[in-house]
Amino acid sequence: MAIKKRAFQGERGAFSEAAAGLLIKGPIKAIPSESFDQLFDKVENRSADFGVIPIENSLIGSIHHNYDLLLERNLSVIGEAQLRVVHCLIASPKTRLGKIKKVYSHPAALDQCRNFFRKHKNIKPVSYYDTAGAVKMLVESNLTDSAAIASPFAAEIHKMKKLKKSIEDEKSNFTRFLLLSRKPIKFSGKAKTSVVFSLKNIPGALFKALSVFALRDIDLTKIESRPARKHGWQYYFYIDFIGSIKEVRIKNALDHLEEITQFQKILGSYPTSITLY
Repeated sequence: MAIKKRAFQGERGAFSEAAAGLLIKGPIKAIPSESFDQLFDKVENRSADFGVIPIENSLIGSIHHNYDLLLERNLSVIGEAQLRVVHCLIASPKTRLGKIKKVYSHPAALDQCRNFFRKHKNIKPVSYYDTAGAVKMLVESNLTDSAAIASPFAAEIHKMKKLKKSIEDEKSNFTRFLLLSRKPIKFSGKAKTSVVFSLKNIPGALFKALSVFALRDIDLTKIESRPARKHGWQYYFYIDFIGSIKEVRIKNALDHLEEITQFQKILGSYPTSITLY
């Protein structure tokens, strides 16, 4: 069986890599990327077969840059997963909790572990570009008086110690990830579809656009708006809904939507989400 290459943003052990490992079947090779732009590049130029991106978090909301990239680039959404975010305090096997002076992690991860820092006022939180990257830095720098906040997967990848498990403030902390490919896939079963469109700036335009789904009892699961950066005070609207583009009612809805919109792009039609704990 051929080894499939998956691109993700961050260092080995990132939450995106954990999601990728569960979304893609068969042998896989991890391809870390410094940025989301680079991730899209790698899939488009065939350096990777798939890409996995976070698109929204249940606590901090949408990852806006990735919405923009879905519009600008030519990749298809072929799957999704919701991964519960479990933050661990990770350090060298030689390190004890009482000796820690600094904890490194991405600002969002530090913010999601406020209670830990309230209880340990002698420990300073330090912002770092990536959760798993912070663990890698501890390994390379051989720091024994510092720790990182990252996924349990990062501790396993870098052979580090989990001093404390599940230190996040909210246990209902989930991130939704999208699986990207150069082409759509064939599948059976329950589906979700994602589209993006723009409208003329006239009264009732958005109401009419949403009505094409309501009239056909199509369940909308997500609505997001983003500025059209080349046109001031105009917007792109991203919509997720239950149903496949192969269904007659979905085809009719999208045909109807096309009559109303200035621009329309189908981002993907894919199996509905799996939730990973």
